Amino acid sequence: MTITAGITADQSAAMPLTTKNQRGAVSVDAITKAFGSVKAVDGVSLSVQPGEFVALLGSSGSGKSTLLMMIAGFEAPTSGDIKLDGVRMNDVPGHRRGFGMVFQNYSLFPHMNVAENIAYPLRRRGMGGRDIEREVTKALKLVALDGYGTRLPSQLSGGQQQRVALARALVFRPPLLLMDEPLGALDRKLRQQLQMEIKLIHKEVGSTIIFVTHDQEEALSMADRVAVLERGQLQQFGSPRQLYEDPATAFVAGFIGEMNFLPVELRRSSGDVGATIIPLGTQIILQKNQVISEDDRGLLAVRPEYIRLDLDDDATATVLESAYTGMNQSVLVQVGDIRLTARTAVDPGRPLFQSGQRVRIAIDAEHTRVFPAAP
Repeated sequence: MTITAGITADQSAAMPLTTKNQRGAVSVDAITKAFGSVKAVDGVSLSVQPGEFVALLGSSGSGKSTLLMMIAGFEAPTSGDIKLDGVRMNDVPGHRRGFGMVFQNYSLFPHMNVAENIAYPLRRRGMGGRDIEREVTKALKLVALDGYGTRLPSQLSGGQQQRVALARALVFRPPLLLMDEPLGALDRKLRQQLQMEIKLIHKEVGSTIIFVTHDQEEALSMADRVAVLERGQLQQFGSPRQLYEDPATAFVAGFIGEMNFLPVELRRSSGDVGATIIPLGTQIILQKNQVISEDDRGLLAVRPEYIRLDLDDDATATVLESAYTGMNQSVLVQVGDIRLTARTAVDPGRPLFQSGQRVRIAIDAEHTRVFPAAP
């Protein structure tokens, strides 16, 4: 009898594919992975709730895939603990953890048809023929591939192959589904389509999902919470809205979406902080919780949508370039040695900004944050 993450094959067969799984709580405690003197992952701790969809987001070399491979059991941590539903998994080999895994390259068996590929993990767990047929049929329907069971992987598009890989990972009802940049090889339109389909499947099945991506838009649109990694360290772990509106570090502020950074001088009083925006020569008042820097100087972070431009022939800022995007216009402005981007709503009764125009800049102080100046 095969044991899969504490559930026997007989018990697993009795569980319908579309029943939400209440297992799958993941705890990563002070995990470090060193390759010689280089720490690919450096003391990362985070907790994932059962049924939660979490994205590990970062650029190349940030440690996101290494962290996922340690959770999967394909890499051993140098130090720290990984737990599933409170059970330490460090010494459990990957093939016995019972997790589902979806890779970027699909990893389908080319000599097996679609149904056989999906059935493979069920056969490995000792499930009988009729039960396998029933579960494969459910899985094909779940990923909208009814009628494709007899086709070979070579007869499918890239998006269809990725759906088969997803169905194979879900068919045995894993408590945890791990996905390593599964949409990275697809074109933009298909990637966006599968993003929505994966979200729908997640809601229906209910397995916990940990999803690795370098695509900010993908992470923000799909995940319940996002862990932002940089140089092996966890920068912030929160909801997409928290990361966008309340970044904890200058790195997160600049990595998530578009952000302008302007040098400021600070002066503190009992309740507020006055900030002089050096290139503009203007002053704004901030609440203390908007200022992370403890120094007298810092970097004011403001998103393009919170910058207002007005034509003014006497102003010192100049429009360098602009881009019309339908509802909005993005405008690149030079002021002194600083360039910043503003995003303004298009008013049908007002002309668009043009290169060479002089503009006055106003910043919405409420939607800013001050970080320490770069060393």
